[in-house]
Amino acid sequence: MSKVSTEKFNQIIGTELPSAAESGIYLRSIDEGVAELVLPYSEKSLRPGGTIAGPFMMMLADVCMFAVVLSLLGEIKLAVTTSLNINFLRKPAECDLVARGNIIKLGKRLAVVEVSIYSEEDIVAHATGTYSIPPQA
Repeated sequence: MSKVSTEKFNQIIGTELPSAAESGIYLRSIDEGVAELVLPYSEKSLRPGGTIAGPFMMMLADVCMFAVVLSLLGEIKLAVTTSLNINFLRKPAECDLVARGNIIKLGKRLAVVEVSIYSEEDIVAHATGTYSIPPQA
């Protein structure tokens, strides 16, 4: 069971992650070590050539990783990204993007997470990242 509810994480997006909130990103589901988020399709996220810009997919992946980490640790605001690697695999369709993330390894100080981003069930990007976990008091 996740240590953060869907409602609570969506509230965190709205109050603590203004860029994600502005883009419309929301958490669809969460469980222990897994999360699924959605980036609604918008012409504001397009780049020349009519494809969704990479920074929007990177933001979606990073917010998904944050959700995965909080699902395991609870609301720890100082868990921060220390690395993010993304591979863009194909041009997304003109539709919402869905990010599915899961934990690879959770240690005392670092969490390693992977995220696959889908467009109409086709994978369009794959990301891995590391989050730094602050020392517990």
